[in-house]
Amino acid sequence: MAKKQETAFVCTDCGADFSRWLGQCSVCKEWNTVKEVRLGTTRPTGRGTGYSGKRSTVQLLSEVDRSTAQRLPTGIAEFDRVLGQGIVCGSVVLIGGAPGAGKSTLLLQALANSAATGIPVLYVSGEESPQQIAGRADRLGLPADNIKMLAETSVEEICKVMDQEKPQIVVIDSIQVVHSQASESAPGSISQVRESAAALTQYAKESNTSIFMVGHVTKDQSLAGPMTLSHIVDAQVVLSSTDDARYRILRADKNRFGSVGELGFFAMTDKGLKEVKNPSAMFLSRSTAPASGSVVTVIWEGTRPLLVEIQALVTESQSGNPRRLAVGMDQNRIAMLLAVLAKHGGLITAGDEVYVNVVGGIRIYETSSDLAAMMGIVSSLQDRIIPRDSLYFGEIGLNGEIRPVANGEARLKEAAKHGFRRAVIPKANAPQKPVKGLEIVAVESLMEALEALY
Repeated sequence: MAKKQETAFVCTDCGADFSRWLGQCSVCKEWNTVKEVRLGTTRPTGRGTGYSGKRSTVQLLSEVDRSTAQRLPTGIAEFDRVLGQGIVCGSVVLIGGAPGAGKSTLLLQALANSAATGIPVLYVSGEESPQQIAGRADRLGLPADNIKMLAETSVEEICKVMDQEKPQIVVIDSIQVVHSQASESAPGSISQVRESAAALTQYAKESNTSIFMVGHVTKDQSLAGPMTLSHIVDAQVVLSSTDDARYRILRADKNRFGSVGELGFFAMTDKGLKEVKNPSAMFLSRSTAPASGSVVTVIWEGTRPLLVEIQALVTESQSGNPRRLAVGMDQNRIAMLLAVLAKHGGLITAGDEVYVNVVGGIRIYETSSDLAAMMGIVSSLQDRIIPRDSLYFGEIGLNGEIRPVANGEARLKEAAKHGFRRAVIPKANAPQKPVKGLEIVAVESLMEALEALY
C-alpha cells in the first residue's frame, strides 16, 4: 500500500492545528503564528481496529457487560477524588501543568504508594535520567525498592518492555519526547505525539494497563499538542499553582470515569505534595484586622462545599473611564451585578472604579457567589464592615430577585462547621430543620438582602 505524505498548519505558540493557513490563530488569538509543517510519512494501522485495539463487532446494547471497572487506589485521597475514586484499570490519563508544578513528584508518590501494596509499576522517563529520579525519591523519602525504571523514548521499545514486565500502572514522562517508527517526523511534532499516544492507548486497552502520560503546556497554560491527544485519552487533568505558589490545585478537564468538577488540593513541601484535608481553612486565612469589602461565600466544587473569601474595593475614579476589574470571577458578570445594584438597589457606582478579587488564587465558575460579591461591593462603597461570622450565597437575577442554588443545606452545614453564626441565603434554600449554631436569614429580593446586610 502506498505511503501517504501529510502536511498540517500548526500554531507555533499554542500547538493548535488547522486544515488551512490562517493569519490569526483562532485558539490563542496570536497573529502570524500558524505555519505549515510536514507530518512525515505514516503507515496505515489496519482495518477494523481503533484505539481500543479490538475489532468491531455488532451486539445489542442490552448485552453489553455493565460490570463496574476495577479501580486501583493511589494512596493519595485528593488524587483519587479527581480521578473518580481511584485509577481505572486500562485507562489512559493525561496530566499537564507548568514546569515545576509537581507533576512528576505527584506521580512518583502515587507509584510508590501503589508499589508498596504489591501492584507492579513502571516509570518510563524520556527527559530525566534514572539517577535524577532516584535522587528525587530519596529527597522525598519514598521507598524505591519496588519501583521499576526505564529510560526510553521509542514507543515500540516501551511496549516491548511492558510486555515483559507486565506492570499494572505505567508513567510516561513525557509524551512530547516519545517517538514512533510509524512516523518519520521529529520527536515532539504533531504527528509523533499523535502516533505515540495512539499506540500507548491501544496497548493500555489490550492489556488492561493503566497509563499516565505527562504533557507539556503552552504559555497560556493549555496542554500542548494536537487536539487528537485530548480525544484519545480517558481523562485529562491539570496541576496548577495558586498565586502565592504555596498550594497546588488538581482539576480534571475531562474524565470518562468520574466528575470533571472535582478539585484536589495539595501543599508543596520539602517532602513532596501533601494533601490538604480541609481546603476551606486554606482559603479562609483572613487578616485579623477587619476591613470593609471582605465577605465569605461557599461554592460547590465537585462533590463538596468550599468556603472562600471575596474582597471588593470601590474607589473614586481619577479618570473619565472608571475601571471594572475582577480576578477569580467573570468580569462581565461583575458588570451585570453593578447594573442590577444601580437599578434595583439604588446604589450608583458609575463614577467609581470597582475591583473584585477571590482570595487564594481559586477561580469561581458558578453563580452562587453573586450575592456575596454584591454585598462586598456595597460594604466597600459604604465603608462598613461585614461581621466576620456572616456568610452569603445566592444567585442574583436581572430583576433583583435572589435565586436558589444547588446543595444549599450542605453549604450551610459546612459554614456551621467552621464557626459561622449567620447566613444570608435565598428563601428557596432555607432548610426545613434549623442548622445548629447558625442563624438563617432567608431573602427573596435584593432590597431584603441589603436590609439584612447589617
